Amino acid sequence: MTPGALFRPHAVLGLRARLRWVHLLLGGALLMPYFLLTNVLLPLVTGDVGSALVSPATQFLTFATALPLAALSALLFPLMRPLQTAMAQALCGLESEDAELATGPARTWAERTRPALYFTLHVAAGGIVSGMSLAVPPAAVGLVALPVLDPDLPGSLPWLRPFDGPWLPALAPLAGVALLALPVVTSWAAGAGLARCAPVLLGPSPADRLRAAEERARRLAVRNRLARELHDSVGHALSAVLLQAGAARKVLDADPGFVREALAAIEETTRTAVGELDSVLGLLREAGPASAAPAPTLDRLGALLERTRAAGVPVALTAPDRLDAIPPVVSREAYRIVQEGLTNALRHAGPVPVALRVTADDTTLEVTVENPVAARPGPPREGGGRGLTGIAERARLLRGSSDCGERDGVWRLSVRLPLGGTARLGDTAR
Repeated sequence: MTPGALFRPHAVLGLRARLRWVHLLLGGALLMPYFLLTNVLLPLVTGDVGSALVSPATQFLTFATALPLAALSALLFPLMRPLQTAMAQALCGLESEDAELATGPARTWAERTRPALYFTLHVAAGGIVSGMSLAVPPAAVGLVALPVLDPDLPGSLPWLRPFDGPWLPALAPLAGVALLALPVVTSWAAGAGLARCAPVLLGPSPADRLRAAEERARRLAVRNRLARELHDSVGHALSAVLLQAGAARKVLDADPGFVREALAAIEETTRTAVGELDSVLGLLREAGPASAAPAPTLDRLGALLERTRAAGVPVALTAPDRLDAIPPVVSREAYRIVQEGLTNALRHAGPVPVALRVTADDTTLEVTVENPVAARPGPPREGGGRGLTGIAERARLLRGSSDCGERDGVWRLSVRLPLGGTARLGDTAR
């Protein structure tokens, strides 16, 4: 903005300038209780009770003494920052993209200092502009009307006595018009100054920014969790349904019995997927996680393997007898890891044998999924590639580790999750 643009009539008399004038008047109104209190107490301290209400010097001293009281009260009031922020945003013309202001209460003494300083500037400038708005218009009207009033009037008014002379009646109207511009320009300058100070004094502190970053990270973690749940549960079901439907289409006329079995498996897989989808979407409802069905754990691994085998994928399982003894948090994440491992085998290798091994000791649960690599892998799926990332995220959340890769024509996924002291469980082939 150029200097000339600052003094355009629209900038001084426009809607924004008028709103800032209202903002300053509110500041003057907020100062009034402190001013009245000081106006009562200060004469008692100075002993000048008789001239307290008529002496201009005493009034200016009262005004100056009221400001520290205003600053002290703002420092003791944590909600001063959101109140000042709301007024500044509504009346100072501060757009959110131009100025980032803190909307929460100040939690520490360091955070209260800057809002207290802004409040002091607000009431000080507001007191000055309010006084001018009350005193200047009558004086300006008197100067404009001076030529038609009593010629001896200037000598009877103390504030006109220094300017009394033969030229006063002729210049008084011009002086009155110029005097009217004084509160306008003062209000514009004070409002612009407060608008510039607001982002500095009412902006978020480093602690506020840290809390906001932590909240954004928490929301992002929730979104990632929901994305993983949808990817693993619905993605596995769709992959199984796709494979079953493709196999049924190929033998539709030759083997109706197999087609009926495939359709039944598709129905069961879809029903399970809908239940798991409701469980995930329950996390998004206002009722919260309590409204959602419980997430599947390793004790439901049998049903998952049945659906996978129904898709034409033979799965050999080696697992402990007591899968329900594994801690629920670890068991839920391990179930999703197994589900995603089987989904990868379905998508990228097709109906090939899969070896699934789940082992556990006192401290660690290990999940291993192995399958031969397809001789001719299909084309890459657009938008895919998030499954292994989700597995790694699940492992990191539990302070575990994951590893995957191809070796000697076999794809191997291995995930280790800490248990934190569970009973040793023996392995049983199934």
